Amino acid sequence: MKTPRRLPQQLSGRPFTVAEAAHAGVSKGRLRHRSLRPLGRGIRGQGTTAALTLGARVRPFVEVNEQCAASHATAAELHGLPTRKRGLGEDEVFHVIRPEGAAHLKRPHVVVHRAKLLPGETMLVGGIPVTSPARTWLDLAERITLDELVAVGDACVRIPYPELEGREEPHCTVGDLRDIVARHRGKRGIRKARLALALIRVGSDSPQETALRLALLRAGLPEPVLNARIVGKRGQHGPKPDIGYPEYGVGVEYEGEHHGTEPQIVRDIARSESYDDVGWAEVRISKRHMANEGKAAVAKVRTALFLRGWRPGQASTRASTPSSTAP
Repeated sequence: MKTPRRLPQQLSGRPFTVAEAAHAGVSKGRLRHRSLRPLGRGIRGQGTTAALTLGARVRPFVEVNEQCAASHATAAELHGLPTRKRGLGEDEVFHVIRPEGAAHLKRPHVVVHRAKLLPGETMLVGGIPVTSPARTWLDLAERITLDELVAVGDACVRIPYPELEGREEPHCTVGDLRDIVARHRGKRGIRKARLALALIRVGSDSPQETALRLALLRAGLPEPVLNARIVGKRGQHGPKPDIGYPEYGVGVEYEGEHHGTEPQIVRDIARSESYDDVGWAEVRISKRHMANEGKAAVAKVRTALFLRGWRPGQASTRASTPSSTAP
């Protein structure tokens, strides 16, 4: 078989629809050449796609079918929300949603969901129709655990860092999540979504911080504040604990894997000195403390609180001590 003609640059190295190819002037014969992989009816691609962005990989699978939008785990990944790690061979499996009543769709590489879609529950992300963050969160209630759903909700309502993320507003608000739950009574996973809604908080910066907070609350420890700046008695600014107990002067820091790098070690030492300066106790938690439902983490935090005057069953006094933190 003779060497195939080179594809137009805009199609090279990525999956594309047959309609795109025709518009770009690619012949039917070229589309039948064995150098192109059929990825389902109406879609072709060259080689593997794992190195491409998710948007480039999923785009043709959404565009080839009318009324489709990326959804569930695929939408979460496109929004930058926490997702489970993809398993072996899952790089080319995508979730899409179609309105209920639309014709059944079955094609390779795609998990198709048919459900009620209301106005405002889809949006464009990089030009691709995707379920909104709030709708994505609600759809994930069908497929993930309660704690994972809380972590996704925390990520939805988290105030971003503009200098790092290029956005100033959260993906959505707690009110948005509450509204979408109210609009979809009887939907699969709705009970779990209601339970998660009661546990979602603004201020958690990672799924690990969410998991730690939930473990502490379930152990009966006080409700903390999240990532709020400490202000000392002399007005000096201290650190921003991942989890803070202002009424007891205890800050809890979750140490991710990056904390083993030399620059981060220097920053962590400076942070510990800052805790000393404002008279707070620092509790450092790592992944190993979170095994066995976080029992070791709970024990460390409980001990620190106990040494600072907290007792089980003691009512929080945080509302009477607002000067201990600053946003």
